[in-house]
Amino acid sequence: MGWNVQPTRQITFEDVRIPAANLLGKEGNGFKMAMAGLDGGRLSIGACSLGAAQISFELALQYTKERKQFKKSIAEYQATQFKLADMAGKILTARLALRNAAKLLDEGHPAATAHCALAKKIATDQGFEVCNDALQMHGGYGYLKDYQIERYVRDCRVHQILEGTNEIMRHIVGRAIVS
Repeated sequence: MGWNVQPTRQITFEDVRIPAANLLGKEGNGFKMAMAGLDGGRLSIGACSLGAAQISFELALQYTKERKQFKKSIAEYQATQFKLADMAGKILTARLALRNAAKLLDEGHPAATAHCALAKKIATDQGFEVCNDALQMHGGYGYLKDYQIERYVRDCRVHQILEGTNEIMRHIVGRAIVS
């Protein structure tokens, strides 16, 4: 399926020695340092999904205004309007969750990690749903590479896995709730 927007590759280091002068932080603290960067990374991945959802929504809106069925645009049909309204709500929800989590992270709030995890889950789940709905609104054309929607669906799907799967995000949030 691929994540074509950002090529990612695996690298392996074997028997590599790092001079003490080149160490970041103290020896043995690498995992802790890596974990400290996850909150911001989760917000970044959520923002990627939000961006894909926003452009997919805009493309779907434009397409539904142009596409005619039974002598009127499909945007005039109530079912299409309901779907567009649901998509707009998902985009707004994701945007607000990301902004709130970013604010808490910037403030160093003790609940920031749980909010970042929840925002990542919301934004990536909602983002994928919006992209998928936009593809559906394009009908068969949405699946073609001639249109951009198929790329957003493929590229957005991996966001639910990166920076910790959304199942792990639920675990982080649930653990914070009960503690």
